[in-house]
Amino acid sequence: MATPKESLRRRASRIRRSLKKVANGRPRLSVHRSSKNIYAQVIDDEAGRTLASASSLEPSLRKELKTGADVAAAQAVGKLVAERAKEAGVTDVVFDRGAFIYHGRVKAVADSAREAGLNF
Repeated sequence: MATPKESLRRRASRIRRSLKKVANGRPRLSVHRSSKNIYAQVIDDEAGRTLASASSLEPSLRKELKTGADVAAAQAVGKLVAERAKEAGVTDVVFDRGAFIYHGRVKAVADSAREAGLNF
């Protein structure tokens, strides 16, 4: 029987495998959430580079957020990563939710990134 950590890793790799089929060279917006923070980064898999990133640990966000583990923090991170991606010249991405279901904080990151100008 697989451990919970192995199950998460397998689920994330299954999602990424299906994303590579539909990406058509677009970078992916990868989201990771922990119990205390949320992280997002735009990754170019062909070059193996991170083009833009944001997290609830950044000093500018920590001052204005009550906690890094709520929907408000996720919305702020989504907006910030979208702004940084646009500065890097990225407008079209594929959304990589990893092993997490598309609900709550993960959905808040996606929605705020869309509102800030990313297309996916």
